Amino acid sequence: MHFDMPVYCPPDFTLPQFVNAPDAAWAPAEMDGVAPDNYHSTSMYPEYFKIGGKWVLAEESRMDSSVVIGGDGRLSVVENRNLRKGDKVILGRTERCEEGIYMHCNGFRVPGEHTDDQFVFRQGRSRETSYARDYDRLFELLRYEREHGNIVWVMGPAFAFDADARAAMQSLVENGYAHGLLAGNALATHDLEGALLHTALGQDIYTQISQPNGHYNHLDVINKVRRSGSIPQFIRDYGIDNGIMYSLVKHDIPFVLTGSIRDDGPLPEVIGDAYRGQSAMRAVVKKATTVICLATMLHTIATGNMTPSFRVTADGTVRPVFLYTVDADEFVVNKLLDRGSLSATTVVTNVQDFITIVAKGLGVMK
Repeated sequence: MHFDMPVYCPPDFTLPQFVNAPDAAWAPAEMDGVAPDNYHSTSMYPEYFKIGGKWVLAEESRMDSSVVIGGDGRLSVVENRNLRKGDKVILGRTERCEEGIYMHCNGFRVPGEHTDDQFVFRQGRSRETSYARDYDRLFELLRYEREHGNIVWVMGPAFAFDADARAAMQSLVENGYAHGLLAGNALATHDLEGALLHTALGQDIYTQISQPNGHYNHLDVINKVRRSGSIPQFIRDYGIDNGIMYSLVKHDIPFVLTGSIRDDGPLPEVIGDAYRGQSAMRAVVKKATTVICLATMLHTIATGNMTPSFRVTADGTVRPVFLYTVDADEFVVNKLLDRGSLSATTVVTNVQDFITIVAKGLGVMK
């Protein structure tokens, strides 16, 4: 199977609705962190704004943010908390040119298909769904993205509890199929526990046999990492030579670990400030062209909210961002699908099985 990148079809700006549309209105932010009344809030779709008689695409978009007009006429999509007093914030709550704003939902549809921008797409998927074609498409997509794109993995701790899943993810990283990782304290903690002690929460990651006093294992690992001062230094101090975090550090792959109120420790790299963590996550997501979210509902929803359905490449080409969400719980995967993203693919399965299927399908794991 050969991967064909969907071609983007921009709006026809010669149509009367675009020609006759007014310029988008704006108002200054009156204070830091507060948008003016009637601010326009963004979606995950490409959105165009008429500025000085010209339709301009807001290139680095995300859901639920404001659009700021820069001094050079370029548009920035800014979370409302990050607005600064005096920012020129675009106003308007319509999306069909009435206020100089156009949301383009169907840029990646096949020509000739239904193209009404009033989005009504919904598709539930379940454990009974056949995913064979999805896997084949994913294999070809990842092969393409390894050379031409940016693959970001969003991972829950389930991978760290299984020897094969850890090995599969390590193989994917080492073979160039990861350009970034978003996770929490638990994934890193239990992966490092597996690397040092071959356990996760005190259970052997292969046999699942509980070890004597094993409930101390992850706490001891956290303590050792904190004593080392960082995950990379811990890896050096203890001669770690396996696992997800080991492979990320070895290959200098950026990772963001964001904390929760229930965390033990946490590890030194874990960001406890939720908003600083969100900003760090978005810095990674801004480069992503494929995002794969695995068995972590909160990280999946957070990442989905900051991931647009498109990316503008260095040469100006608009391409889709492919978004996958994988979980054993149908509610979790369909939560992202209900965002309305045409490029979201959901798979209802055990993520440990999923990651080994992907690694074997790509030929990086026997």
